[in-house]
Amino acid sequence: MPPHLFADRPAQQPPERGTVDALISQTRRLRGDVDAVRRDAAASEDDPQGRWQRALCDLAVHQLDDLRAQLGQLRQGFTAGLPATFEQATDEQPPPGGGPRPRGANRSAPWPGSGSAPDPGSPSTSASASAMAAAEPGLDEAGSLLSRVGSAEWNLLTDEVSWSAELYQIFGRSPEAGPMSLDELPSLVFAEDQPVLTAMVTDCLIDGKAIDGEFRIVRNDGRVRTLHMMGEPVLDTDGCTASMWAVLRDVSELRRSERAVRETRDSLRRRLELEQAEHRMAVELQEAVLPPWRGPLRFTHDGPGALDIAGHYLPSGTSALIGGDWYDALELPDGDTLLSVGDLTGHGVSATSSMAMLLGALRGMAVAGIRPGPLMGHLNRLLETSAQPALGSAVCCRYSPATRSLAWAQAGHPAPLHFRDGTGRALARPDGVLLGATTGAAYEQAEVRLHPGDLLVLHTDGLTRGPGRNPLDTSGTDRLLELAPRFARARDAQECVRMVVEVFGEVPREDDACVMVARVGD
Repeated sequence: MPPHLFADRPAQQPPERGTVDALISQTRRLRGDVDAVRRDAAASEDDPQGRWQRALCDLAVHQLDDLRAQLGQLRQGFTAGLPATFEQATDEQPPPGGGPRPRGANRSAPWPGSGSAPDPGSPSTSASASAMAAAEPGLDEAGSLLSRVGSAEWNLLTDEVSWSAELYQIFGRSPEAGPMSLDELPSLVFAEDQPVLTAMVTDCLIDGKAIDGEFRIVRNDGRVRTLHMMGEPVLDTDGCTASMWAVLRDVSELRRSERAVRETRDSLRRRLELEQAEHRMAVELQEAVLPPWRGPLRFTHDGPGALDIAGHYLPSGTSALIGGDWYDALELPDGDTLLSVGDLTGHGVSATSSMAMLLGALRGMAVAGIRPGPLMGHLNRLLETSAQPALGSAVCCRYSPATRSLAWAQAGHPAPLHFRDGTGRALARPDGVLLGATTGAAYEQAEVRLHPGDLLVLHTDGLTRGPGRNPLDTSGTDRLLELAPRFARARDAQECVRMVVEVFGEVPREDDACVMVARVGD
């Protein structure tokens, strides 16, 4: 509220002290809570989300500090930092020319008596600052609302200029140097902001418009401050502009916090856009690499012992990024069938590109006739020399339909599950460490003879692993083995895959997963 408007109002008693004290206490507690949130956000300095949260907390702290200071003033029952009451004009007639009276047109000289602002060293000003400090012990004069709000009046008739003590602090100007005239004021204002200030003052003095705008100044000590200026013209009894009053507030920290919020929000938006673009690229790469077939797969060899194959990819329930999981089935030149599933560490384009490289090498070596055990050794060396270091687990099987024999090797991966006659078990794992973990690692190879109607389930550990990644937790594998009676009644491999998805598809997973089912034909 403009200071001269207080003249029309009867003296009011301050509000009930207990109510204001309670509001001050609530504000103090709320500021403490915001500080706690800000400390937590500061721990993630390199995270755009954390920087954005911290900037929002800074903005809230500035607002709460101002609110607490204003409540302190309210508790003392005075208006601190504002000029004295304006005298009421005796002439209430509209200005010459008719039309609505400008704001402040019913006022005369802004300060009674000599027309000067309160002396910074006067008892009233000192008492206001002391009372403010007593009201809020945690706020010193440099950080309180008093040091950020000042007032001024420029008298056009006498050329007198009056500044409050707080305005000298805002401008970094010594009271001995005296206040600045309207002609001198632009000398401290940024060149690009000078037209803004000139337009506001001109509109106020010529057209009687209220002032409400911001500009930046460079103080004598080199500090840059952003000021918010509000004011009105004061008209004489003839309706002419006699003076102009203004209240200026230092909003530098507030604008800094708002700017930080905008910048961190924009940074977060750019990061999300990059993540979405990476997600699309990873999906496209994964779709290009994983088997194009959907539903059951049958190869050209359709004689006795042929495999009925189906597979499915299950995305993570907690991450939008694509992982390095794969499943693959390939008919080899000699009539054998290659089955493989695997998982590389990481997510996004780097994981899917490494997966594409590894899967391409696996297919090439299998086509060249390399058996699963030695093949795993070559994949291990490939990951060791990769430009993008990664760890991976995999299982590689080579099935011969002529003899219904399965040769397989694994690298730190869950063993295939073997189902026969309504029961299931995990195959005994040959030795094999994670791919990329050890230089020159050797991988054992195991063989098993399958019967007509046998079912193999190959999967990545994301399918059966529960929350917490406990390696001793076998509950997921047990649930998969419990599907044995239903598998025995299934018509084909695709129906078995649907059963697995029904059971595991709705379970929240920390990682994506693949499952592939192969059933031996009669």
